[in-house]
Amino acid sequence: MSSADAETDLSEDERRGLELIRETGGIHQSDFWKELDVSSRKGSRIVDSLAEQELIDREETVYDGHNTYYLTPTAKELEFSLLMAGDMLSPFVGDEEVDPRSDQFTQWLMNLAYEE
Repeated sequence: MSSADAETDLSEDERRGLELIRETGGIHQSDFWKELDVSSRKGSRIVDSLAEQELIDREETVYDGHNTYYLTPTAKELEFSLLMAGDMLSPFVGDEEVDPRSDQFTQWLMNLAYEE
């Protein structure tokens, strides 16, 4: 099951928990359930479910002198082929501003059109 499929089957609490972990970029489990305003038992069940579905990663750690877990969002699989036209990388990748009238952009679009 893909992570997108797993996310559609989440309960409201699981969805809120996943959103919290993604927004923070990582949170200690001991703070997680407090932020969600649920009991530690319910927070642990939410974490177990999200970890089982591979939506989050859970790493043992010590925080404020107590053993807990650090929760982080699982890295998503990215589809880099969407940035390619033939063997050319999209000119929009990078910090530079792209001139839509440039030869580089035109060539990339032509390669994209000829792929199909």
